[in-house]
Amino acid sequence: MLPNHLSKYLESVEDAIGKLEDAYVERYEEEILTAYRVNLRIRIRFQTGHLLELNEAIISEKNQIMHIGYRYHFHDRKNSMVFRYDNTPHFPELDTYPHHKHISKKVIAVDQPTIFAVIEEATLFQRTQ
Repeated sequence: MLPNHLSKYLESVEDAIGKLEDAYVERYEEEILTAYRVNLRIRIRFQTGHLLELNEAIISEKNQIMHIGYRYHFHDRKNSMVFRYDNTPHFPELDTYPHHKHISKKVIAVDQPTIFAVIEEATLFQRTQ
C-alpha cells in the first residue's frame, strides 16, 4: 500500500489528464516498485497531432514526494521537439543543474516544473498552432 500523499499525487495527475479536452491518452502506466517508489509513464496525444510524454521516477521520503528523475517531452504535429524538461546531469554549467529545458537546439536553466505546469504549457501551445 502506498503512503496517502503519494496516492493523492497520482490521483491528482490522473484527474488533471482526465480534464484535458481534445486529447486522448495513448499510455498511462503507474509502475509501483515498492510502497515508496513509483515510476509514471504517460503519453498524451492532442487532436492537433501534438504529443506530450511525461515520465517521472518518484519516491516518498519523510512524507514528501521527491522526483529522482523526470523527463517531460513535447512534440509538434510534425514530430519535431517543441520542448523537453529533464534532470539528466549533463549541463553542469547551468545555475539550475541538473534541471534544464531544451527548446529547439537551445538548452536553458530552469527549475523543475510541476507535471501540472507542463501539461498546461503543452495544452496552451498546441491550441495556438
